[in-house]
Amino acid sequence: MANEEDDPIIQEIDVFLARSLLEKLYLFQYPIRPASMTYDDVTHLSAKIKPKQQKVELEMAIDTLNPNYCRSKGEQIALNVDGTCTDETSTYSSKLMDKQTFCSSQAASNVSRYAAAVYKKGELHLTPLHGILQLRPSFTYLDKADAKHREREAANEGGDSSQDEAEDDVKQITVRFSRPETEQARQRRVQSYEFLQKRQAEEHWVHLHYYGLKDSRSEHERQYLFSQGHGLAENTELIKSPSEYLMMLMPPSIEEENEKPMAPSNVLSMAQLRTLPLADQIKILMKNVKVMPFANLLGLLGPGTDPTAVLRCVQQVALLVQGNWVVKSDVLYPKDTSSPHSGVPAEVLCRGRDFVMWKFTQDRWVVRKEVAAVTKLCPEDVKDFLENMSVARINKGWEFMLPYDEDFVKKHPDIVQRQQMLWMGIQAKLEKVYNLLKEHLTPKKQEAQSAHPLLVSGEQRVNMAKAKVKQNYGQLEKEFQKQKAEMKSSDSSAKTDVPNIRIKEEPVGVEEPMDTHEGLNNGLVNGLHPAQGSMDPVNGHLPGGCIDRVAQELKAFVSSTFKKQFVLTLSELKRLFNLHLASLPPGHTLFSGISDKMLQDMVLDTGCKQILVPFPPQTAASPDELKVYALWEAGDTYDQHRQVLLEIFSKNYRVRRNVIQNQLSQECGEDLNKQEVDRVLKDCCVSYGGMWYLKGTVQS
Repeated sequence: MANEEDDPIIQEIDVFLARSLLEKLYLFQYPIRPASMTYDDVTHLSAKIKPKQQKVELEMAIDTLNPNYCRSKGEQIALNVDGTCTDETSTYSSKLMDKQTFCSSQAASNVSRYAAAVYKKGELHLTPLHGILQLRPSFTYLDKADAKHREREAANEGGDSSQDEAEDDVKQITVRFSRPETEQARQRRVQSYEFLQKRQAEEHWVHLHYYGLKDSRSEHERQYLFSQGHGLAENTELIKSPSEYLMMLMPPSIEEENEKPMAPSNVLSMAQLRTLPLADQIKILMKNVKVMPFANLLGLLGPGTDPTAVLRCVQQVALLVQGNWVVKSDVLYPKDTSSPHSGVPAEVLCRGRDFVMWKFTQDRWVVRKEVAAVTKLCPEDVKDFLENMSVARINKGWEFMLPYDEDFVKKHPDIVQRQQMLWMGIQAKLEKVYNLLKEHLTPKKQEAQSAHPLLVSGEQRVNMAKAKVKQNYGQLEKEFQKQKAEMKSSDSSAKTDVPNIRIKEEPVGVEEPMDTHEGLNNGLVNGLHPAQGSMDPVNGHLPGGCIDRVAQELKAFVSSTFKKQFVLTLSELKRLFNLHLASLPPGHTLFSGISDKMLQDMVLDTGCKQILVPFPPQTAASPDELKVYALWEAGDTYDQHRQVLLEIFSKNYRVRRNVIQNQLSQECGEDLNKQEVDRVLKDCCVSYGGMWYLKGTVQS
């Protein structure tokens, strides 16, 4: 308010928009003139323009009588340009450089925000400019002088050869026929500098008449700079809202709009991507991601997308490999392209990549040397194929990068059958092209067993165990009786040393062994190592001498895990246990078979408690995810704080931070600072959507 009072409005001026010279008014910017030249009515000799290019040439007179003009220099320039002869084609007929040519160039590509203003009788009249041209001296007369100099030198070197001698000279002529021009060659030619210069030279000059400042015609044209009607009806362009008026004065730059890509290419913008048709969206996503589960593809396409339409479109650009979609080779390597490494055409690259994809339909693993030997492609091309769809494992080969998508295979058996038929056709083509041997077509016995990494159900494992027991019943019975006699003393000591560890004695059909095969590729079959014959359980019982060792190893694993994690669901604990088994050497005691009940009992024996989190009724969590365990006492200063926090989550599924902080302050009887609260929350909770949850309980 104080600034407005110090700077009052002195005068209000009406603004009018003049449209009479619309798309006709240009602004010329002259260079700084030399002392021998004045921009007045006399100096403008001629003018011409090329309207399409907005190019202007002005010819202006030089005052040769000015004391600043160097006459000797002007005569020398005229002599170099025209020579000694003077005719109608001479540039300087007076044998003196008495004029100068100026050529224009565009000062700005977008002049829609510029206008010429005329102020008269308290009114401001604006006329939009159609172009702003900068005039610069043209030195084409020097090119003309050089051309004449070369002609004189050529004439002197030619000598005095007679006309007869010239007629006797016979020269060989080479006739060439031009090839048919391809579309790519035509585009390169059209965009070349030489072609653009030729196009510009083809436009004819339009000669103009120059009228001086005081000429009556100039006075008449100058009146068009004023608005012809002052009524509001004639100036509706200025009856705009403030935002519209600013948009008219400062429109968005055309150059910036042209820089934006029409469709996402190297960098995907999800906002631009979703403006495209569904088929184009899927093609761009698959081309960039290369390998994707169907669930992830649906998530990227946004809510409300019809899965049936997605299935129909994805089959056009991808093939099914182990339940996942892999982009087709001809999408990555279009026709008329070649390898950036070896220059091999796209057709050969597609065959080689199809062979790699087909190998992954047969097995989880592919050996790079085998692919190179069959396809005869360079190592860089083969490496590109494998890196796009697999991960290198030391001393093992290349493993397909995604796990087998069993859910998709079960939900869409018709799609799976159709894709299998497609792969049969591709296999037939590959056999003809590469002359594949029987060893390439038939997986090895060991590979065939791991070709489909499906999760074996509990019932199947029980049946397999029963069959194994029946088959080896006699041998197992002898071994058991022998071990029972030798370990009789060990049995009694084990019962007194480990009273809290209960050996699994329930019937096999009641309690399933824990899944310990998921994600393991070290020779484990459902958690049991094949080379471990002496440690196999007999009808669910472990040999007596192994009980204490198994209990100690299991307790050490559970204790160390909960000291790091504090809160774990049973599902997450089993996953970590599987990873722990994968790191153990073959023959370790933990490979003897650990059931879910044994693992849960050991968790409770190590000082952990089960937290009964009140999950929402509509939760989709599995039973193992609903079982949450937490370390009750870790032996540090934050035990009481964590216990209060766990009590909160035994009554609430999710809690806000301020509620947790207030409850901690009340129960612990002290004001906790932010760092202490963050420490407790970091140990036990995760934040999602502004709310706090126990670890592993977030249901997105």
